[in-house]
Amino acid sequence: MSAIDEAISALRKAVHFTPAEHPRLPSRLNNLGGALTRQSEVTYELSDITEAISIQQQAVNLTPKHHAELPTRLANLGTSLHRRFTVTFDISDIDDAISLQREAVELTPEGRIDLPIKLTNLGSSFWLRFGSFQNKEDIDEAISTHRRAVALVSDEYPGLPAFLNNLGLALRDRFLHSSKPSDFEEAISAHRKAVCLTPKDHMELPGRLIGLGTMIHIQFERTGNLSDISEAISTKQAAVAILPEGHSDIPGTLVSLGHSLYDQWQVTQNPDDLKASISNFQLAATCSFGSPREKLNAAMQWARRLRLHEPQSPDMMDAFETTIRLVVLMSGLERTINNRYIQLQDASGIPLEAAATALELGHPDRAVEWLEQGRCLVWGQLHTLRSPLEDLEAGDSALAHRLRVVARRLDSAGSSRAESRVGVSLAKKMTLEDAARAQLDLAKEWEELLMTVRALPGFSSFLQPSPCSDLLEYLPPSGFVVIINVDKRRCDAIVLSAGFREPLHIPLSKFSLKKAKEYLQSMMRRLGHRDLRVRGGVHVGSEAASDRALGLYPGRQKNDRDEDIVVRKVLLNLWVDVVKPIIEELGLKKVESATEKPRLWWCPTGPLAFLPLHAAGIYGPEAPVNVLDYAISSYTPTVSALTSRVQGNGLVDERISGLFVTSQPRAPHATPIPGTTDEVASIYAAAQGAGVRVSKVEGDSLTVEGCLQHMEDFSGVHLACHAIQSAPDPLQSRFRFHNGSLELGKIIQKNLRKADLAFLSACQTSAGEETLSDEAVHLAAGMLAAGYRRVVATMWAISDRHAPAVAKDFYQYLWDQRKEDSGGGFDGSMSAHALHHAVQKLRERLVDDSEESLLAWAPYVHFGY
Repeated sequence: MSAIDEAISALRKAVHFTPAEHPRLPSRLNNLGGALTRQSEVTYELSDITEAISIQQQAVNLTPKHHAELPTRLANLGTSLHRRFTVTFDISDIDDAISLQREAVELTPEGRIDLPIKLTNLGSSFWLRFGSFQNKEDIDEAISTHRRAVALVSDEYPGLPAFLNNLGLALRDRFLHSSKPSDFEEAISAHRKAVCLTPKDHMELPGRLIGLGTMIHIQFERTGNLSDISEAISTKQAAVAILPEGHSDIPGTLVSLGHSLYDQWQVTQNPDDLKASISNFQLAATCSFGSPREKLNAAMQWARRLRLHEPQSPDMMDAFETTIRLVVLMSGLERTINNRYIQLQDASGIPLEAAATALELGHPDRAVEWLEQGRCLVWGQLHTLRSPLEDLEAGDSALAHRLRVVARRLDSAGSSRAESRVGVSLAKKMTLEDAARAQLDLAKEWEELLMTVRALPGFSSFLQPSPCSDLLEYLPPSGFVVIINVDKRRCDAIVLSAGFREPLHIPLSKFSLKKAKEYLQSMMRRLGHRDLRVRGGVHVGSEAASDRALGLYPGRQKNDRDEDIVVRKVLLNLWVDVVKPIIEELGLKKVESATEKPRLWWCPTGPLAFLPLHAAGIYGPEAPVNVLDYAISSYTPTVSALTSRVQGNGLVDERISGLFVTSQPRAPHATPIPGTTDEVASIYAAAQGAGVRVSKVEGDSLTVEGCLQHMEDFSGVHLACHAIQSAPDPLQSRFRFHNGSLELGKIIQKNLRKADLAFLSACQTSAGEETLSDEAVHLAAGMLAAGYRRVVATMWAISDRHAPAVAKDFYQYLWDQRKEDSGGGFDGSMSAHALHHAVQKLRERLVDDSEESLLAWAPYVHFGY
């Protein structure tokens, strides 16, 4: 047992045996919290720092308002929140840290020996917040606070080197932000003095050497003097040499040294420098300790340097394998879903880069596996937590039961919406911390249970990521799954099919990440110009109103007409660059009969995930051709999302088989969409005529909770309403009702394992969030995650004039395909064909392939099986 473990054990006993009313209890709680915070600096365990915060909150809560130790306990709690922010990046933690530390400073009298310490900790929190949000007021506040701390102590004060180091870090970052020379000079001076005043055997010396080495490296970037980069390297090497084995700072220190060695190689071209640089990145990435974020950074540097300079290195695949493993680690179940998304924003694109490398090296199977493991992580975790446990039940029913209980609680805790802490009482914050600790404990128990299960004979791969061979085994019996990987160095299609023994790799030599971004920007500008962000309203009997929803202004200017080719050009480019090479490689032919057309499941990545591949083609009078001529298109966020639906595609439970429909034509603060009423009335009447079990609740009569209940009671749901995609908080993307909003976060809390089809007749229900393109954070994917096997959604706003007819044709196709013995049941298994049919009918009514026509039918998309 380490010294810190022994200390924590002793402090726990002290707290345990201290009566609740004892005056020393707050002090003992404060000490225990401080020890746990120090342990978290070594372990990087979120559970340690969260427990510390909870305990320190109790200490503050039990401390009288005018008690002499209150400022210290407030400051210590602030320090722990500061520490947790470095792990979670939850802004409420750093805001609370600054608020508490500022209060602690204000309550500490001038002349108190601990005032400088409180000041430097407050300054460090301002500095940390600046690093994340780049608010200049924060870095100015950090520097002035650190200067005040330095000014309060003499050169003999033991804490002065730490104060100088902190001041140097803040000045360095302001220099990098504003390039003020005086900041640089003061920063390097502060770092040199900090190192000079630190005893040679001091535990903080390595960190101060790294601070100084980084400043000297920056000086090299300014001057180009080799002596500077040489000094930077030697300074950082000295830091590495004196760090104890297993120290949590080793990964970050090695990364810093690796960067300096690489920059020296760029000047000297000495191969030893390059080799040493890559070696440092590798060592940092493969450490069994330290910050996962720092190790992920190291792994990416290791992989990218190898790919750039040693593309045939046998370590290349290991480097990217390590990278993918660390991406997964960054989004653990101990975090709420929102916090997982925050973590994953920094990892966006990494799985695509890994897959591109695997394809370069001739491993399409590994490319598929990495894309599956590193993308749509949150939806994958939900699927894992909701996986059936029949096989385990047969072998160990007690273990299966416990696993099911923990999974259910983790599912609920993770998908609960994070509550704002602004203006919240300490008692309420303590309750929130208790909930966070409970989730951490559940996550730890989940991992322990998985280890127990995997130790059983025949369960070694239990709930592990599927190898490519397993994915091939559970694909739909016919059709093709087309993964399109978009990386800055290359773009490729990987085709999977039940008839293939291995993935088919199709290089897309004409396509690029740059083109994908250009096409997306062109499309988004055009959609914005035509105001296609909400479902277009139409007043009864007013065709002009519905035309305005599509931007069809009678008095358009000439430049508007000139821009009519924008959408057609995007679709043409997608056809030529992406779709046509795939169709030709697969040998697909034009087929008139929809029932004879093969299914294509598109699984695009990066910016391509926001573009209408299903509508790619050449439009106009001369030799028109498009995807619809060859196949029936669907989308899937991942291959696993599709294979899980193939495996679970049994008959719908007769008790809930049926369709729930609702229209919400006049949601508050939204454009009226009276066409939804006609749409739902038509569907309801046709369903009744076909003998389908159907229910309709509309407008004010429907509550959010009522809708969720109907989603549990019916296998199919049709929502005709407004929808909003929320960029700041993806889980707040929502359907707008007369009585409130049905949020994505609420939907995914439901485990609708028996659900079949959701038709989302609203706008942007598959639009997603660009900063999380690999996570498919949109309403359509949320419905899949909640349990629906298939979803009809939209990529942009739909016209209130056309939507009712599309829905009517869609359902009429399903009614026509019903089996005679289906009773009152509802079957959405032909939904992809039904949407294909409805869209073709709309195209016939639109007559031409003008931009207005394309924008009217192309938003409709099908997800799932």
